Amino acid sequence: MQGIANGFYRIMEWVTRFAYVNLLWVAFTLLGLVLFGFMPATTAMFGVVRKWVRGEEDAPIFPTFWKVYRDEFLRSNVIGIILFGVGYLLTIEFQILRTQVSTAYYIASFGVIAQAILYAIIVAYFFPIFVHFKLKFTQYFKWPFVVGIMHPILTIFLLIAVAALNLVTFKVMPGLLFFFGGSVTAFILMWGASLTFAKFEKAEA
Repeated sequence: MQGIANGFYRIMEWVTRFAYVNLLWVAFTLLGLVLFGFMPATTAMFGVVRKWVRGEEDAPIFPTFWKVYRDEFLRSNVIGIILFGVGYLLTIEFQILRTQVSTAYYIASFGVIAQAILYAIIVAYFFPIFVHFKLKFTQYFKWPFVVGIMHPILTIFLLIAVAALNLVTFKVMPGLLFFFGGSVTAFILMWGASLTFAKFEKAEA
């Protein structure tokens, strides 16, 4: 019975941690009026999750979150503007191409889809790399691409796992996304990306 009780306690402890970090993510995104809060809040969430993945389970959550949010507020927003800008242009380009009746335009739209997939890979690996490595500005766009392409099976698994988990949750119990959607997604991506870090840490050194 004691083993069951200890196991239940551990489960509830992790549930509380994930919910707390997710609520911090939502609150600090709103604190930055969404537009200027999303990137630093997401970066801070990954900063906390990174410690969990590295075995630092007892790391203080709020101080860690606040430090990353404050320290990376400007830099993450600058990069965020670029990422959002590229994503917006891809969306507009795809919509324009799909409204054309010409076969050439229709075929060209698949090129945009390919670009969108590469964009998704960069976004998926961006935050784990951003909170783990100290790189030059342009390398934060290059390294996620390199990691994603060099580890295609891992990349496909992570993208499918995150998409499937959030889609199923949205269909079955959408309210859970408010408490766990961001933090669980961050944990999956951080865990997956961390599997590749050893070789890149050697390259960085």
